Amino acid sequence: MKIARMAAVALVLALVAGCSKEKADPGGAGAPGAPAYGDAIVDGSIGDVSGFLTAVTSDSASHGAANYVFNGLVRYDKDLKLEGELAESWEVTPDGKRITFHLRKGVRWHDGEPFTSDDVLFTYRRLIDPNTPTAYAEDFRQVTRASNPDPHTFVVEYGKPFAPALASWGMHILPKHLLEKYPDISRSPLNKKPVGTGPFRFVEWKTGEKTVFEANPDYFEGRPYLSRVVTRVIPDPATMFLELKSGGIDMMGLTPLQYTRQTETEEFRTSFNKYRYLSFGYTYLGFRLSHPFFSDKRVRQAFAHAINKKDIIDGVLFGFGQEATGPYKPGTWVHNPDVRRYPFDPEKARALLAESGWTDADGDGVLEKGGRTFAFTVLTNAGNESRAKTAAILQQNLAAVGVRMEIRTLEWAAFINEFVDKRKFDAVILGWSITQDPDQYDIWSSQKTGPKELNFVGFRNAEVDRLLEEGRRTFDMEGRKKAYFRIQEILAEEQPYVFLYYPDALPVVHKRIHGVEPAPAGISYNFIKWYVPEAQQRYTTFQK
Repeated sequence: MKIARMAAVALVLALVAGCSKEKADPGGAGAPGAPAYGDAIVDGSIGDVSGFLTAVTSDSASHGAANYVFNGLVRYDKDLKLEGELAESWEVTPDGKRITFHLRKGVRWHDGEPFTSDDVLFTYRRLIDPNTPTAYAEDFRQVTRASNPDPHTFVVEYGKPFAPALASWGMHILPKHLLEKYPDISRSPLNKKPVGTGPFRFVEWKTGEKTVFEANPDYFEGRPYLSRVVTRVIPDPATMFLELKSGGIDMMGLTPLQYTRQTETEEFRTSFNKYRYLSFGYTYLGFRLSHPFFSDKRVRQAFAHAINKKDIIDGVLFGFGQEATGPYKPGTWVHNPDVRRYPFDPEKARALLAESGWTDADGDGVLEKGGRTFAFTVLTNAGNESRAKTAAILQQNLAAVGVRMEIRTLEWAAFINEFVDKRKFDAVILGWSITQDPDQYDIWSSQKTGPKELNFVGFRNAEVDRLLEEGRRTFDMEGRKKAYFRIQEILAEEQPYVFLYYPDALPVVHKRIHGVEPAPAGISYNFIKWYVPEAQQRYTTFQK
């Protein structure tokens, strides 16, 4: 799932500690070759999309697919600095309460209709419309007035300073002429057959199988070199890796085992480039805090002491990751390195559980309280090998302190739509992406616990509510840092999540694909510049 900052790329964006590539010869064994139009890239994904309108989806598969089709007013560049996308430029008043966007001229929707400021105003209005089932309205509710004085100017005014204001306009802009007749845009045909302004046009979506996009010849930044992008849904990473080696896909995220032990042959090095960098997200164990087992913070703290994070990082990630202590990545200005930590200590865990009334009265090795056995089910998504192995270690760790944990894996869309969104879970193993602005109002505010909203664990803390408001109402970095440092201290104390790890991203791309240039933003920021020299093109039936 994604943190609610729509300017972020679906795969996640954040400042990375470093970015390295193995065998840094972009051309493989042959000459590099000149850029050429044509060919296709086939990407592997463990999860299918749930829809293409990112205003009403919250999963990374859907956002990644939508990024091919749609644009925002702004985006992050390769160095994670904001730049214009549909907006050529903008001005911000000294008090930060008014932004005037100057929109690109000559941009057209994929159906040929012109893009104008009417579309931006329409998108804003739909985002704050109660009929729109979105988790992302909060940023746009801060706007007190929005106007479009001419077709290429859009103006927003805020009642108070709002630090994430500019970044929030990375939200995908929607076509008014196709959506205005639908009160609930999630039920419109465009959620299944999108029409955008982006570098690729939608071709096909076969549920549970694949999505297909073709290059937009009229894209305002120039036609992408690749003629098609195909994303194949392959829920099992081992099967996906076999498809990679056999030529069925060109790109995927490797598991640590695959990265270290299954890609070290000369044949593999000849055909593929591997990349490694600290990913833009973290994995956590989250509790439904209204569950009677998890309402006591001592129980949650006990879990934190019972879990051996080092075993997870060493055994599951093969060392490709770092221990997580909160929602911000190490090395960024907002990360607080001094929060309370929970070293692996089963005895301390047992003591905390005993304090909260959980004891093994009958000597069967499982704790009881009030006639109930401490047994619960953790949910996670199928196809994520690291999360499945993490769950197995958690199961062993918790059994050692008298807690019985069952594991249930679910197909991604069902997991989110039927269980997380409907609060039908005891606990979950999930991950959030990390975006550039540290505002996490949608994740931690007590006002964001409703259906389809992102505080699905039900965390409520008055001081955190106040600090979230402080953090978003000042442009002073030191003031924001103070607020977010304190939020991390509270989260570390309360443990609504046990923050587990920040994994390394381990993507692999076929060597016939050129133009991949690792940067702080990862590898996908310049995707429209990726190309295959004509002599190396594999799929030649697509229009060049």
